[in-house]
Amino acid sequence: MCKVKDISSPANAVIKRVNKLKRKKDRDIESCYLIEGFNLTVEALKTDSNLETVLLKESLVEDNNEGVRKLIDELKHKEIDIYVVADNVFDRITDTITPQGILAVVRKRIWNYNNLFAKCGNLIVLDRLQDPGNVGTILRTADAAGYQGAIILKGTVDVYSMKVVRAAAGSIFRFPLHFAETTMEAIELLKKNNKLIVATTPYCEQYYFENDLAKDIALVIGNEGSGISDEFLNFSDAMVKIPMNNQVESLNAAVASAIIIYESVRQKYNIKDGGTI
Repeated sequence: MCKVKDISSPANAVIKRVNKLKRKKDRDIESCYLIEGFNLTVEALKTDSNLETVLLKESLVEDNNEGVRKLIDELKHKEIDIYVVADNVFDRITDTITPQGILAVVRKRIWNYNNLFAKCGNLIVLDRLQDPGNVGTILRTADAAGYQGAIILKGTVDVYSMKVVRAAAGSIFRFPLHFAETTMEAIELLKKNNKLIVATTPYCEQYYFENDLAKDIALVIGNEGSGISDEFLNFSDAMVKIPMNNQVESLNAAVASAIIIYESVRQKYNIKDGGTI
């Protein structure tokens, strides 16, 4: 059983490490990232997500909340390092406006090739998206819809930033991710594995519900400003759009992806009056 240790100084090595992990460069070097909040920490424990270290705000522990007591007992049982951090120190490292008093370090999960392509199913492809909230929400939506995983193109915001992780709401722990350096690398991988590349663009004739999206598609969501790259458009098997009022230029990327993702679910399961995946 591990011991609970106290931290009272911002110069503590654990605090310094947490501050370093706010930077992408250090997340890449250590292959670790940060999560914040009670629910996300509990989710990390449930999904066996390589939870490494947990920091608890001192006043939170002193409140003697039953949920926190149970969390500490579970962390001890799994021999995860626990630190109780003085309030003034914890408040300086938190990333949220109203912190819950729990912050943790998680080791990145390494996904192999088979996690994405072992069986028939759909994938989401993120082509240089920049908004953390969009990226996290899209990953969460694709996970909820039963997609196999995601291909993340270079130029997309770091999926392990705290804002993305928070928006993904636990999907980051279990949703397979593959990182592609170039568009052609992603295209070749998809073609090799018989995935139909479906590009989302307003500059086409076919609406999303007119296309077969039920299985083995790779749904490409493009950059919020410039859209999908020309290479994806040139090598796509289908291009689809969402009907919109002509006075509206575009939809939010996360909203657009959710509409099309759940059309693919409806087609796959022939859901008419509600149902579950």
